[in-house]
Amino acid sequence: MPPVDRYIATAEFYVRYAETDAQGVVHHSSYVVWMEEARSHYARERGSDYADFERTGFGLSVIDLQVRYLAAAHYGELIAARCWVEELRSRTLTFGYEIADNRTGTLFATGQTRHVCITREGKLTTMPTMLKHWLDK
Repeated sequence: MPPVDRYIATAEFYVRYAETDAQGVVHHSSYVVWMEEARSHYARERGSDYADFERTGFGLSVIDLQVRYLAAAHYGELIAARCWVEELRSRTLTFGYEIADNRTGTLFATGQTRHVCITREGKLTTMPTMLKHWLDK
């Protein structure tokens, strides 16, 4: 369940045929891609496009990924991929996700990704202050 005390971004898109199997059921790996799209959408809505972030010399490497599958999505359904910051620490950032049917509210999956901040050279570093506003409501 998304928190009520922080900003939540919602990316909306239709399930594409390429994301499904022969029966029109979404492949489990597509949910991870949708979480990434939700995370990118979150960054854009917060004014920090991830490509711009990388141009500053920083990166966010995924160090942990958790997905809980609750129901199957199908070809043609309108997806709402919600994303929010669960925790922002000195070197790590954790996002929460909820993937649901935008029309019916059926919850397909929930998840979390944990990221570590690195330099362009791949060295662990502290989070830049430009991300602190991501925790604002």
